[in-house]
Amino acid sequence: MEKGRAFETIVGFFVLIVAIFFFNYVYTKSGLKGVDGYLLTAKFDRADGLAEGTDVKVSGIRVGKVVCTSVDPDTFFAVVKFYVSKELKLPKDTSANVSSDGLFGGKYLSLSPGGDDESLKEGDEIANTTGPINLESLIGKFVFSQNKSN
Repeated sequence: MEKGRAFETIVGFFVLIVAIFFFNYVYTKSGLKGVDGYLLTAKFDRADGLAEGTDVKVSGIRVGKVVCTSVDPDTFFAVVKFYVSKELKLPKDTSANVSSDGLFGGKYLSLSPGGDDESLKEGDEIANTTGPINLESLIGKFVFSQNKSN
């Protein structure tokens, strides 16, 4: 009977070690460990596809993550709060737009740095923003404009 319990203990210990490594891997890859950057805000007329955890990119390279999205109760604009790597000093005239990873790809927040000498600081708001392109609307306009010309 003692041999069986020793084997069960060893197997249980092994399963526990594997579980710890698994959770550590998931925690590391998920980006849930502390964010090493500064918080910025941008307001959009529409922010379709942006949610907590969405990538923030500069020149196609991930430099941060969206923290939260909400609606401003006064202006009804979509408010997007996001972190950007602290090594990246973005100029004050940086612009933000909601971009897509292709025709059927996911959305991300794309930042285009400007040329201002002053840099954005923790809590600043990016003023120049562009919402996502509404593909359905564009296709509808194209289809219906073709029908009218025939």
